[in-house]
Amino acid sequence: MVKHIILWKLKKELSAQEIVQVKAGIKEGLEGLKGTIPGLVHIKVQEVGLDSSSADIMLDSSFVSEQALKEYGVHPAHVQVANSKVRPFVETRSCFDYTVEEDC
Repeated sequence: MVKHIILWKLKKELSAQEIVQVKAGIKEGLEGLKGTIPGLVHIKVQEVGLDSSSADIMLDSSFVSEQALKEYGVHPAHVQVANSKVRPFVETRSCFDYTVEEDC
């Protein structure tokens, strides 16, 4: 199993109301991919973090393999969500991908 974690910082010029709308759009768009992309096992967007967080929103997803993660990255449904609901509103993106050991 492969974990794919993304942290985003949203653009500073977004109003508080826009931030709420953007986060909801990202959540709806990405979580809506469940069941449509082969190899995608789990996908969850966390919109609210603790005050100690340095990111505005997080994606936590799991894939059956590294190859499935690569295919997710170019899958038309994912690209459409990324291009319409994520990229236009994001200032910075951090990614951490890793393999989950079977005995964990």
